[in-house]
Parts: sequence; C-alpha cells; structure tokens
Amino acid sequence: MRIESTLQPGQVDVWYCWIKDCPAASLEDDFCALLTDEEAERMARYRFDYLRHEYLVTRALCRLTLSRYADVDPRDWRFVVNAYGRPEIAAPASAMRLRFNLSNARSLVACAVSLDEDVGVDVEETDRPGETLSIADRYFTATELAGLRAQPPEHQRRRFFELWTLKESYIKARGMGLSIPLERFSFDIGARVRIDIDPALEDAPERWHFELRPLGERHMMAVCAPRSAANPGSVRYFPCIPSVGMGEVLIRRPRLRIGIDQ
Repeated sequence: MRIESTLQPGQVDVWYCWIKDCPAASLEDDFCALLTDEEAERMARYRFDYLRHEYLVTRALCRLTLSRYADVDPRDWRFVVNAYGRPEIAAPASAMRLRFNLSNARSLVACAVSLDEDVGVDVEETDRPGETLSIADRYFTATELAGLRAQPPEHQRRRFFELWTLKESYIKARGMGLSIPLERFSFDIGARVRIDIDPALEDAPERWHFELRPLGERHMMAVCAPRSAANPGSVRYFPCIPSVGMGEVLIRRPRLRIGIDQ
C-alpha cells in the first residue's frame, strides 16, 4: 500500500528535510521550474543567497509533498493566504480537502499534511543565540513559567523551546497567528502534552493532539494535530530529500532510513 493512500481524518503526516541535503547546484533548476511567477519574484527579493535557497526548498517541499496526496502536477498548485497570512490551497478544487502547514528554521524545513481539518507545525533551532527567559516572562503563562523555572538550569533552554514550538503549532493550526494572545492558553508537558485554553478563545482542548519531536541536538519540532471521532490524533514523520526527476514526482530517500512513527 502506498503511504499516500493511508491518510485518514485525524491523521497527520509530517515531511521534513535538511537544507544541507538540498544543494543548490544540483536541485535549483528543478525547484525553480515548480514556482509560479509570483513565487519566483518573491524569492528574488531576498538579499542573501541562503534565504533565497531556504525559500526555494520550502516551496518545492510544499508542492512535491501535496502531490503525493492528489493527482496534481506540483506546478499546478495555487495558494491564497487567509486574513492572518496562513497559506491555503486555492486550486485545484479536487484537492481542497487537503490541509497543510509549513515551518522553516534556516537549516530545516517541514510540511505537515492533514485531511479536512487544519494542522500546525513549528520547528526551531534550539542553539540559536538570544535570551529565552526574558521572552518566556513576556509570553508564557504563570503555569508555564513555573514549570520552566523548576527545571535544572541546564534543561531550561530545552523546556523553553518545547513550550515555544507547542505554542507556535497551536496558533498556526488555528490559522490566526499572533492575533491569539500567547498567554491565553497554557501547556503542561508530562507523560503527554496537555493544553488549557481560555474560554474567550472559543476552542476546546479535546479538539487537538500535540506531539514534541526533538530532531538531533539542535532542533525541536512540535505538531498540533486534529482529532476526530474515528481517530484520536496520530502523527507520522518522514525525513526526506524533495526531488523532481524523469517527469515524475519523487521524494528521494536520504542516507538514513525513512521510518513511520506513530
């Protein structure tokens, strides 16, 4: 059975790739051929090569991944953004049941795909320079701050990024970005991740399933997956190298094994 044929309501597939595994010299022409004129113009506005390449890999991963779930040429996808800037499928109409979300952290790009219900994914580089506790003081709830400060000092940075990626994944799944105040919902990280949501946000915790996934020593990923009556929420992960070749859509396996984690 093909992986693509098994996506069910409440299921999320996350495809992610490392920028270093997508060298511009060998893949740039193929990736550029997938872009619309508008996307190409946007890419050209980036001042630095590494930002242009990151944007190109993100767009290619999105288009190639979506084409695993629908009989659509990767060049034929069209997107719109909602009132808060989240991209959504505008065409073709036959594929409108698909939902997706993107995240990139300079060295890593991820695309999450679900059916009928919205999904959120966030990836962060945990070793990037900058203060974390001052950011937490500004955006985290009292409960989150207490849990963060209860960690040994050497673990506080990791807990910060666990909470930050979870918060990002939730507001991205809601499609409202930072218009949702981050202090209006709170995460508890234990045997499983739990969320408490202010009634003013008109949402219910039981709508969502959350997962945290460290990727090596330097990256953290969080996924906010929809639940359904038939499926309480599950996520599968696919490390990949997006590639176009010989007229067909491929997701080329990297050197490490691609597994299915649930």
